[in-house]
Amino acid sequence: MSEIGSVLVGSVLLVGSAVSVGGRAWSVEGVDIVEPGGAFDHEYLYFVGCAGSFDDRNKKTARALSKLLQRAGIDFAILGPSEMCNGDQARRAGNEYIFQMLAMQNVETFNDMGVKKIITQCPHCFNTLKNEYPQLDGHYEVVHHSQLLTDLMDNGQLVLTGASFEERVTYHDSCYLGRHNDVYMAPRKVIGSLAGIDIVEMPRNGTRGMCCGAGGARMWMEEHVGKNVNVERAQEALSLHARISSEGPASALDAGFGPER
Repeated sequence: MSEIGSVLVGSVLLVGSAVSVGGRAWSVEGVDIVEPGGAFDHEYLYFVGCAGSFDDRNKKTARALSKLLQRAGIDFAILGPSEMCNGDQARRAGNEYIFQMLAMQNVETFNDMGVKKIITQCPHCFNTLKNEYPQLDGHYEVVHHSQLLTDLMDNGQLVLTGASFEERVTYHDSCYLGRHNDVYMAPRKVIGSLAGIDIVEMPRNGTRGMCCGAGGARMWMEEHVGKNVNVERAQEALSLHARISSEGPASALDAGFGPER
């Protein structure tokens, strides 16, 4: 097995063991945590994802999104400790067995509960649940949170009057949100709705955006030839003297330590 394969298998098994003892630990008052087996009587299942469950920075995103959904009156629930990894990283690394093991368990859980609509914050979760779970009889209406927030703002359910962010910001297009699913404007519209914000674009953006270097399970491996992709991308963003915004947890993690490398 390759270096990346060995590391990935260990990480996936670690995630599985953490889930089994309730490792996905974050909560927001008023958010229902449902158990598999019963009927799902909410409009949306919010699939938090591994990064939103385990990484401290992404936990903040999960909590913030939950509060915005509550503010807009959206009927949703999460699986909490019962949520499993979607399997994306395993498939990208070539371990189809682990992917199908995780995906089939998730599909069985969702179908037994009667889940119809799913919200994701992670572009990898979004792409996998939307485009790959149908291969395993998992047919759901999957929406990325930036798309849902945009719709909620457009129809008046989510009003952000008074919300401001006095910063210069550049947005990094996640490959699995933009390049794979053609979602470019929704995140920019959500960010741009804040008063006082100054959005500047990197030279490589939108359909010509650059990878953060962590997708395709590459966040689990080290690069030893040439300049690291994450360093290249982080330096491009830093040249604008702006804060970096991204929809991808892998992007945030990789760009976060890029400059120090």
